[in-house]
Amino acid sequence: MIEVTRRIHLNEAELHEDFLRASGPGGQNVNKVETAVQLRFDLRHSPCIPDEVKAKAEKLAGSRLTNDGVLIISAQRFRSRERNREDALEKLLALLREAAAPPPPKRRPTKPTKGSKQRRLDGKAKDGRTKALRKVRPGD
Repeated sequence: MIEVTRRIHLNEAELHEDFLRASGPGGQNVNKVETAVQLRFDLRHSPCIPDEVKAKAEKLAGSRLTNDGVLIISAQRFRSRERNREDALEKLLALLREAAAPPPPKRRPTKPTKGSKQRRLDGKAKDGRTKALRKVRPGD
């Protein structure tokens, strides 16, 4: 079992990994070794994930979610297969943790303090006096 949060655990049997050749730099190693990982997780039919977390995770997944509800995470950042497997799993766990996180508290509107109102009015009065000194008076 893989711990996502304290109350959510994933069964390792639900994760399916496919290995393929990575693109990008790496010399001849890229052409010979299948180091890139595609991690597949059936999000919609997983008994381990609560329904509200599934709904939020589906929104967060975006184009990584298939029409059948399978989440596909790709990882090819590293040159070794094992590091890419760990990277893909971390991406999955990060997505599920974000979906399981509670919503931020609602903002309570506040009023400006009496002192801040007074400072604003004092600044306006000072600017008005400065501009009044710039006026051309008749007879000058």
